[in-house]
Amino acid sequence: MTEDERLGTPVPGFTPPPRPSGETLTGRYVQLEKLDADAHAADLYRAFSGDDSLWDYMPYGPFGSSARYHRWAKDFEGSADPMFYVVRDLATGRCCGVASFLRITPDAGTIEVGHICFSPELQGTRGATEAMYLMMKWVFEAGYRRYEWKCNALNLPSRRAAQRLGFSYEGIFRQAVIVKGRNRDTAWFACIDKEWPALKECYEAWLRPANFDAKGRQKERLSDLTQLVRFTSDPSLGEK
Repeated sequence: MTEDERLGTPVPGFTPPPRPSGETLTGRYVQLEKLDADAHAADLYRAFSGDDSLWDYMPYGPFGSSARYHRWAKDFEGSADPMFYVVRDLATGRCCGVASFLRITPDAGTIEVGHICFSPELQGTRGATEAMYLMMKWVFEAGYRRYEWKCNALNLPSRRAAQRLGFSYEGIFRQAVIVKGRNRDTAWFACIDKEWPALKECYEAWLRPANFDAKGRQKERLSDLTQLVRFTSDPSLGEK
């Protein structure tokens, strides 16, 4: 056994990457802006209203009024970890979702995406995928080595989304936390830096206008593209 096999592969020249600063991230379909309660909360509350199931697996919500959601947003707008982004639809100008960077550990080169809450109007759109692409792009171009996605193990839509986006399944942490008085087993997924070049090609191929017909239907599925990159698949989803 070599020393590298016994002790682990050296990581020469690694420099801790910067923490997210909240710079605006702009794509073809959406723009990500650092959360500002006064600028975003009313629009977000409108987008989220009417579907309390959005909060089923969140540690907060649902919110009974715009004022309560504004208070929540005010509490988090200055947070560095988690650091919240608002997703703005460039076609309509409306705010329609949030996501955050969290558990930010530059010394280890690791960072997580979470607190993802996309309104019904954003879910399943090109903009929803592009928002995740823009965040992943920032992470790896900033120099992070590992990008994590964790969710309640019962949240199959989140597990399916992670796999579609190219995150590899890494297992279940049993009885990880208690959320709203209930046990949560946590499913872990991650991408690593050496997978990013191939994942970037997958995203850019899928997001190209040529990948959609005149009715907006995709010609090639992102999950089929990322399947070639993922290290492991989630056995609970019954997909490769």
